[in-house]
Amino acid sequence: MKKVAIFGGSFDPPHLGHIEIVKELSKLEFIDKIIVVPTYLNPFKSSFVADATLRLNWLEQIFKSNEKVVVSDFEVKQNKKVPTIETLRHFLKLYDKVYITIGADNILSLHKWKEYENIKKLSTFIVATRQKLKVPKEFITLHVDIDISSTQLRKEIDKKMLPKEIAEEIYKYYKDKNENKS
Repeated sequence: MKKVAIFGGSFDPPHLGHIEIVKELSKLEFIDKIIVVPTYLNPFKSSFVADATLRLNWLEQIFKSNEKVVVSDFEVKQNKKVPTIETLRHFLKLYDKVYITIGADNILSLHKWKEYENIKKLSTFIVATRQKLKVPKEFITLHVDIDISSTQLRKEIDKKMLPKEIAEEIYKYYKDKNENKS
């Protein structure tokens, strides 16, 4: 029976917090594979800084040496906002059990997710701790000690918070974007 954890997000930019979540997911014995799914565009956002293909490429570079991780282009190839329920249904055709991995900061907005009740019925949530937010008992808690925000990094890029494999490339990209905004 193949059990996978889907870890979706904008990854705009990918950072050490994302790496830590994948590292902690890898330790869960009931997970056979981790599928990192960058969005084309987050359903709750109106734009992105780095385009989807670039973010997909970065994630492939970051996780290429981790045999337990697959970076999926499913949402990027849709070329539109893709609700989690569609991604979940796609992966349920391929795997027996799907876990959805989110940060604790998403808990309060889950009710806004398209077909949230169906998502709850079809999958199990794994929630990464964040900003000392309490994770309710009905979720599996993933203890992550790095508190980084992609939103904050987009405003003030910090190379120390980026995956070492491609830190320079990501740093330069966002630094250039910020300078061109001025």
